[in-house]
Amino acid sequence: GGILAAILLRRRAAPDVVRLLPDSDAVLYVNLEPVRLLTDLGKKPPKERDPQYEDFVRQSGFEFERDLDKAAFAIHYGAATKGQPGETRYSEIFQGHFDSGRVSRYLRTLSASVENYRDFDIYIIPLEGRTVRVALLGVDLAAASNTDGADVIDGMIDRYKQAALPFAGPALVRDYYRRVPLGSLIWTIAMPPASGPQNHGEFLVPGGWSGLLPANSVVIASARPLNDIHLKAQVIAPDDGEARSFAERVNTYLAIVKALDISMDAGGPDPDVKAAFDSLEVHQDKNEAILTAKVPYAFFKKLMSDPPVEIGPEMQKPPEQNAPAAKPKSRKK
Repeated sequence: GGILAAILLRRRAAPDVVRLLPDSDAVLYVNLEPVRLLTDLGKKPPKERDPQYEDFVRQSGFEFERDLDKAAFAIHYGAATKGQPGETRYSEIFQGHFDSGRVSRYLRTLSASVENYRDFDIYIIPLEGRTVRVALLGVDLAAASNTDGADVIDGMIDRYKQAALPFAGPALVRDYYRRVPLGSLIWTIAMPPASGPQNHGEFLVPGGWSGLLPANSVVIASARPLNDIHLKAQVIAPDDGEARSFAERVNTYLAIVKALDISMDAGGPDPDVKAAFDSLEVHQDKNEAILTAKVPYAFFKKLMSDPPVEIGPEMQKPPEQNAPAAKPKSRKK
């Protein structure tokens, strides 16, 4: 009975890479396996790469476009201090195909030291005034975090050790994952930052619409392939009035942008982009404002044909000079 209950709970749970994440202000999940079937992503080498990324690929043998299957990001906004905006930090779980030996050697060249926790090496990498901690959890799984202290990376290791148990993941995921449409390739559950979106790099809703979000709301945005790529964003406001006000502001925004399209020069906008934009609808349901749109596959393929390397909120850059690797320090618990 216990085994059956665990199986049923896991079937309803979020993906494993998400459930390993810590509590945070926003969660973003990306599944690239179906994307590769629908597009040319990873099927041909890009025309040119950033030199630092090229060096990473050469030494580690890992290409995000070709080898990354799934990724989950926890986004931590940080509190404002002395009039300065809070500093956003990230924790990540990556699942894909990589040579753990080559990746481990590459991480050692970047590390100032290597600590050991529950038989896992944690690579301590100084980067632009922060400390990035990276751990290889399995043959296809890696964890990273640039939060202060080791608690977050330790917690991800602890949860990996308990992977067979039906734990539900971060609080946002426990509370709202059931609202994510089945089959979504990309989805996010996020709370807008109190200090305003201009101070953070989190993914909420497309473009500048983050500034329209009501305070103390929760956003659930997703994309899933059906006859087209169906986009959906649910904005859960504190009350009906806030949801109605948000829906009215978005409708006004859309009306202005569509009016601008009419006055464009000969040729007009890309027909696929125009079709996606024309399909955008907003309606209110009690304390929720729901935005939907349909993106033609042709536009989706164009978008993914030459994507930027940064598949997450913030791609880490290696330090300019490699620090000498220190001997592992044990922090066994």
